[in-house]
Amino acid sequence: MFRWENAQSLTGVTLVLALCWLMSENRRRFPWKLAIGAILIQALLVLGLFGLPALREGLAALGRGVEGLGASTQAGSAFVFGFLAGAPDRQPYPVDSPGALFIFGFRVLPVILVVCALAALLWHWRILRWITQGFGFVFRRAFGLRGAPALATAATIFMGQVEGPIFIRSYLKSLSRSELFLLIAVGMSCVSGSTMVAYVTILQGVLPDAAAHVLTASIVSAPAGVLLSRIVVPSDRVLEAEDEGAAVIGKTYESSVDAVIKGTSDGLQIVLNVAAALIVFVAFTAIVDRLLAGLPPVAGAPVTLERILGLAFSPLAWSLGVPWRDAPTAGALLGVKLVLTEFSAFIRLGGLPASELTDRSRVIMTYALCGFANIASVGINVAGYNVLAPERRSEVIGLVWKAMAVGFLATCLSGAVVGALPEAIFR
Repeated sequence: MFRWENAQSLTGVTLVLALCWLMSENRRRFPWKLAIGAILIQALLVLGLFGLPALREGLAALGRGVEGLGASTQAGSAFVFGFLAGAPDRQPYPVDSPGALFIFGFRVLPVILVVCALAALLWHWRILRWITQGFGFVFRRAFGLRGAPALATAATIFMGQVEGPIFIRSYLKSLSRSELFLLIAVGMSCVSGSTMVAYVTILQGVLPDAAAHVLTASIVSAPAGVLLSRIVVPSDRVLEAEDEGAAVIGKTYESSVDAVIKGTSDGLQIVLNVAAALIVFVAFTAIVDRLLAGLPPVAGAPVTLERILGLAFSPLAWSLGVPWRDAPTAGALLGVKLVLTEFSAFIRLGGLPASELTDRSRVIMTYALCGFANIASVGINVAGYNVLAPERRSEVIGLVWKAMAVGFLATCLSGAVVGALPEAIFR
């Protein structure tokens, strides 16, 4: 049943489109057909995955697989780290608060290692390659993308913001400026398969069907990223009318063992980058809070960066469909995601008591937070594309901040679309 809260979320859809139109390099070329088509595809995907019994059962089975993968990872972590990884049978002393044993470094980061190794193995067995090519075909037909950008967009959903474009590395120098911007923006709109499982691990126990929502969030944000990037940097009709040829996937492994080893090695680099980014950005936040501590209290509470971000992003959070009572908390989560990384935001979301956010708000925020758009990703993209396409470094630097804004708004658009749908389909 359509209610006021659903109409409220339509405000968020309009606001996101309006903000991207204001950032557009050619406001006369608003892609109306693409806008209607992309939002309909998002809505139909969510309705189909949660509303059709067969698809919902398939999504639930996939979710159980993700949860099982997390549990299996914990077994490996417990073997190495013992009770620090949450192994109750190896606990050397009584614990009054079991939740305190959830240590991010021992419970979440190892998941990234295992999923990266598994993804490499599935790629070597051609399973993930077929899935990626299937999604690439959909993006090509539904959004009018050329073969190479369509394939890279699909690969980004599963592999990550820099890993996806690796598969079309030889084509990067010939892409139009709009296509290059699209790849960067979509990379920040989605998350990789390894981090998806990590987010599920964080949200288990506080969000029903956490795995299903996180998996769906990353998929539906890709069409949003394509749409918003096309609004901000319209396509080059002349250059993109040319056929660049069939895209070639160049990532190969010599054997299954080689895939697991190299996948583990790649995962280790991601783990180190995630851990380092969290340490640095959380430390920077603490520095800012210490500086703000000199200010007088406002409304009976000290001024902190999180409170400032919550105030700044409250209107945006409300427009997504969050009740105004929850808006400061939801706005703070959006700000934390943008400044500190989505990992920090999901950790905050997973730790919030039930009284802080309604169930509906938690679902909307799960979609709104599920993307790589943050300040740290700006550096990751500049460094990554500097290796993949050094001749386009100056273009990337000129586009990356705008791409971060698009990626941030793309996940907000996903949250608004979900908020506009009947709440009953998620029960």
